Amino acid sequence: MDTVFGVSYKGGVVIATDQVNARSILMYQQNLDKIAELSSHSAMGVSGPNCDLVNFSEYISKNLALYELSNDGMKLSTHAQANFCRGELAKALRKGPFQVNVILGGYDENVPNGGSLYIMDYLGSCHKVNYGAQGYASNFTLSIMDRDWEEGMNEEQAVKIVEHCIRELNMRFLLNQSNFIIKVVDKDGVRTVKADSDPSDN
Repeated sequence: MDTVFGVSYKGGVVIATDQVNARSILMYQQNLDKIAELSSHSAMGVSGPNCDLVNFSEYISKNLALYELSNDGMKLSTHAQANFCRGELAKALRKGPFQVNVILGGYDENVPNGGSLYIMDYLGSCHKVNYGAQGYASNFTLSIMDRDWEEGMNEEQAVKIVEHCIRELNMRFLLNQSNFIIKVVDKDGVRTVKADSDPSDN
């Protein structure tokens, strides 16, 4: 029942997730941060059971940090990070699959628009997209993104699309996902634009 979506713009990407940690009929918390920072200029929004969500996010981020330490501070590009992530999902399929769906975004200086966005599912498929959504939310939000997304738009316009998607979910979605967190990845790094509930307040 998780919601993850992302929008790329000229100079970066916006990633948003709901903050609810729930299972079956029980809600455990409403201030979970499902967007993991992978490096100084990349982040990953993850949906799935909380155990896999935390396990997979930490596994990927720590392995990318290890790669950087082992290779004299060389950072992987967003494209390389997405392929590593996809490879780990595919490898886990035949052992113990991670039940996670991922939207990974980052900023690279050598990429024409700066920002890159990749969408992955638990089966290990990976696609570079301009915008995307995971979970039941995609039924409500993809049409909004399809209509409003434009080539060369700025950060403010991208955030506005994400906020429009959140309003639509609050109005039409059966589930009450009241709290969302929105993060931006650009040349200045990863930063939180909006958090309805403070993730550090546990």
